[in-house]
This record gives sequence, structure tokens and C-alpha cells, in this order.
Amino acid sequence: MSSSLALQAPGPKTLDWTWISNNFGEEILPALQGHIFLSLTSVAIALVISLPTGILVSRYRKAYPPVTFITGLLFSIPSLAAFMLLVALPGIGLGPVPVIIALVAYSLLVLIRNVVAGIDSVPEETKDAARGMGLTPRQILYRVELPLALPVIVAGIRIATVTIIGIATIGAYINGGGLGELIFTGISRNFPTRVIVGAVLATLMAVLADVLLLWLERRLRPWARVRRT
Repeated sequence: MSSSLALQAPGPKTLDWTWISNNFGEEILPALQGHIFLSLTSVAIALVISLPTGILVSRYRKAYPPVTFITGLLFSIPSLAAFMLLVALPGIGLGPVPVIIALVAYSLLVLIRNVVAGIDSVPEETKDAARGMGLTPRQILYRVELPLALPVIVAGIRIATVTIIGIATIGAYINGGGLGELIFTGISRNFPTRVIVGAVLATLMAVLADVLLLWLERRLRPWARVRRT
């Protein structure tokens, strides 16, 4: 046997269950909680901005093109570049704040478009019938248009939420927290277990959020309760 053969050290385990059990409460759970915080906060802020904006531009169509142009421009910025630009701004720096700002900016285009599309999908004869019943424009909006537009609006929320959960992993690059910390740390230390745990939890979180939003949309639809017939 040739003496030139060198002994090779065994590589790291693909999945170290011992590390997972020992570090679940100290590293994995806080990372998951941080990711949930980033995602929920971003979605909530984006909804607060996009819902009234979508309603407004659905009424004043001249404002729709510039709004979609600006939000489309924000959506086209690469995520890592957006994070770096926000970090460079005075008073922001590293941390979750620039991550949340970027995630909100990325979700506005989808949400606003779906709000407008949902309101536009309401048949005109339905609104005419509501006017004939004496409903005011505000009552028509809240009692007729928004409930009927709900499936389209929630579809946009589902897309925005899944997108936010995915992009939030990159936020760890600027100390934003979340599951991305496990992924980046695992890559830098050549420890696949961290990478797998972070990636799997982020994937499960996105799937669960999508399923819950689909269930919520079906529960909130006014006509869903009459399916017993």
C-alpha cells in the first residue's frame, strides 16, 4: 500500500440532532421568534400603508400609475443592495429597522395592486343595487366592495407574506436577526446542521403562514357560511 495515501478527517455531520436538542432554547427558538417578529411587523405595516392607498387609487385612477411606478421601482431593487443603502442612511444603521423598512417596501406593489384588482372585480350591478338600498359610498365600500374583494386581497397578502419570510433571512447579514443568523453562521463555520435547521424552519414558516391565510380568507368570506346548503 502506498505511503502517500493521506488520512482524511471526517467532515461535519449533515444533521447533528444532539446540537439541535442542546441549542433549541438558546439559539434556534430565539432565531425563530426573531423571524416571526420581522415578518409580522413588516406585513402589518405594509397593510396599514397599502389598504388605504389601494382604496384611494381605485377611486382616483390618475394616481394609480405613479403609485405603481414608485412601488415597482422599490420592488426592483436587489434585497442585499437595499439593505446596504438603508444601513448607510443616517440614524438607521444595523439591526432589524432597515430589514423591516426593506420588507415593507418589497410588499407594497403586490398588496396595492391586489387591493385595486379586488375592488375592480366587484360587479357594477352589485354596487348599483347597494345604492338603490340607500347605502352611502362609505357603507358600500365597507359592506359590499371590501368583503367581495377579500379573496383577491388575501391572495396578495399571501404572496407578500411568503416573499417577506423568504427575504427576511437575508436580513441577518446586517444583524437583523431571524433564521438567517443560523444559515449564515452555519455557512461561515462549515456546520450544515445550522443551515438545514434555518432553511427548514423558514420553509415551514412560509408554508404554515400561507395555509393559515388561506383558511382565514375562507372564514371571512360572507358567503362561506352558506355552504351547508
